[in-house]
Amino acid sequence: SSGINAEWPLRPGVVIKYVPYVADSKRALDEYISEIFMNGMNTIVCHNTCEDSLLASPLILDLVILAELCERITVQLESEPESRRFNSILSILSYLLKAPLVPAGTPVVNALFKQRSCIENIIKACIGLQPGNHMLLEHKIGAPLQQDLKMTTKANLMKHATKNQHSNSQTHGHVKTPSQ
Repeated sequence: SSGINAEWPLRPGVVIKYVPYVADSKRALDEYISEIFMNGMNTIVCHNTCEDSLLASPLILDLVILAELCERITVQLESEPESRRFNSILSILSYLLKAPLVPAGTPVVNALFKQRSCIENIIKACIGLQPGNHMLLEHKIGAPLQQDLKMTTKANLMKHATKNQHSNSQTHGHVKTPSQ
């Protein structure tokens, strides 16, 4: 410990009590205490009541949809005869879960922004847009990748996205691959 809390007059704490009569309804009382001008104290108290199942339902739907999308995505290098799928441990789902699970040898990413950016960039790559950082794609398919990466899906999203290009080489925001 850094010793910062040792001098603080109030120690932070969490108390969780099970109360059977509230069933799915969860209640929380949060107090935020801060020092203000001339050693004064400011206390903000927040009472929250919500249904656990209603909070979890959108997350569960997003998990299923994202997992199903990952099942459709395949990755193929131009030098390889067959495409590969994501590793069965879908670390991309870590954004929606508390603790990331990754395949052996894969770096663990706990940063929420990087996890979200990974999802965005994989979807961008599927439609032919230039991806940014944080994708770690080589760890999701189990092999190192090079610059000539070509992503496709069962629905051939890349071909569909680039099919309607004009003959004067305009790509309308899509990245041209060497084979086009």
